[in-house]
Parts: sequence; structure tokens; C-alpha cells
Amino acid sequence: MFFFVNIYLVAYNQIIKGTIYDKNTKSVIYSAAIYFNGTSAGTLSDQNGSFQIDISKYRSMPLTISAIGYYSVTLNNLSVEKLLKIYLNPKMFELNEVVVQDKSHARERRENLTIFRNEFLGTTGNSYNCTITNEDDIRFIYDSDDDTIKALAIKPILIDNKALGYKITYYLDKFEYYKQSTSFFFKGNIIFSKDSTTDETKEKLYERKRKNAFIGSRMHFFRALWVNDLNSAGFIVKNSANETVGYKQIVFQKDNHTKYLRCIGGLGISYYTKQPTSFIVFLKEEIFFDGNGYFDASGISWEGEMARQRIADLLPFEYSPKE
Repeated sequence: MFFFVNIYLVAYNQIIKGTIYDKNTKSVIYSAAIYFNGTSAGTLSDQNGSFQIDISKYRSMPLTISAIGYYSVTLNNLSVEKLLKIYLNPKMFELNEVVVQDKSHARERRENLTIFRNEFLGTTGNSYNCTITNEDDIRFIYDSDDDTIKALAIKPILIDNKALGYKITYYLDKFEYYKQSTSFFFKGNIIFSKDSTTDETKEKLYERKRKNAFIGSRMHFFRALWVNDLNSAGFIVKNSANETVGYKQIVFQKDNHTKYLRCIGGLGISYYTKQPTSFIVFLKEEIFFDGNGYFDASGISWEGEMARQRIADLLPFEYSPKE
């Protein structure tokens, strides 16, 4: 009897409960999305702004809360001992800045959309089979002072990835494209769901393309790093002096469940090549990562081949290559 009672308590203690509020008005927010970024696991707040979600499979990952017209909030170190009260900041300032896009701006809008698609979805083979199904919800602002195009989405961006067989919901928090340097920056949060219309033939095609997207990816790298299996997975890691470094030189484990990547000066990553084709620039002293391939994206800047992997090439953290 004691054994089964403990199972019940452990299961129960994995449930997070809370309520979502507007930070300005303190009113509850209905239909906010509560989810683990980069997965298909999530729920919605009810008419009272309340929610509950099982975190047992994603204990190492932060929880993200998003809603239309609000900045997303990410919660770390989740506690199951108290009811959460979560306040979202409205995006009123940015929305008020948006210029109505009439016919006189049609050409400019087409150009901006092309830039947005290329930088957001990417330019790999998979990107050409990706469609943003609600482009009308995307607005652009041009800042002449620093020659920058900013994109805002008044609703979550909906993406149909016909290459990998996923429907994607993306809550965009920021997108900036710097025209003079042709560099860009965007951040947000993503939810996956599988294409429900898939038949057996399509599923086999999707699986082959998913596996191709996984091999040599950032997810593949961090999963191999977690189990200290870089060499057999095909990865070679070098420091800024072009010296090959091993697991013990770059991975620091604070306890049995948390691992961090650290290296002064950055890292070069080779995948079945002699010289690095991808590079990690550290924005933080150490970067948390887990066995699913999740990593703290706010602490890393990517360059080279892995930097080309955008929304069209991403896989949910639940993905596992089939043999």
C-alpha cells in the first residue's frame, strides 16, 4: 500500500497550477498558451485565467506562457508547492506604432515579407515547403535612424511545414533586420503539432526528411554531448586555438540532472569534416542543456552551418529518429 501511495504522490506533485493576469489591468487572461517551448506539450488557460499542466516529462525545461497581444513569459525553477500568479505585459506600445498598410505600401510590404520569410523560415530545402498561413497578421516598421526593419505579429504566426509534417504556432516577441549589414535577430517561442492528415506514405517521407534535418543539427549535437558520444555521432569540437577538446573539458555537471557547456573563447564544431563548419559564441559564462537537446538559447550565438537552421528545419524535442 505504501508503494502505491508514493507513486500517487509523486505523480500528483508534478502538476503545476496557476492563473494568468494582465499586468496593467490585473484582469485574468483567457486562452493563454502554457507550454514547453519547442515541444508539442501544452495547455490553455480557462475563462478564469486558470491552468494546470503536468511537468513530469519536462522537469529540466522552463515553462513558457504566451497570449495574443502580450510578451511571452518564461518560468524557471518551477515550484509545485504553491499556486502561480503570472502577469503578462501587453505589447500596446509596439502595436500603436504600426502604420496601416494600404495599397501605396504594397511593394514595400512584399519586399519586407521576402526578407522576413528568408530570415525566419530559412533558405534550406525545407523552407521552400513551409508556408506562413496568416501573413496578413504580420506588420512591419521601418526605422530610418538605424536602417532597420522590425516585424510584429498581432497574432501567433501559423506555419504549415509540408517538408517535415508539422503545424507550428510561433509567438514572435522580436524581429529586427539590419539592412546595412544584412544581419538579423529574432526571438520567440514555438509549439509543434503533427499533421493530422498524414497517411502511411506521407509519414515515411516525413520521417526521412525529419531524420535528415536532425543529423548534424544543434539538437543532434547537444544530445550526443549529453551522453558523451560526440565522436561516434560524428562531431569534433575545437577551441579557439583550433585544439580538439573533449567532454570533460567543456561539460560541467553540478548534480545528477544538470549539465552546462562552458569554454572561454568559443567553440568550433565539425560534423564529419576536418575543419569546423559551425561556431558557438558564448553570451553567458555557461550554458544549460539537457538530454532532449534543449539548451539555453539566450546564452549562445551561432555562426556557420548550424546558424542556417531556422524555423523550417526545427524538430520538436520529443522527436526521436527511427532506425
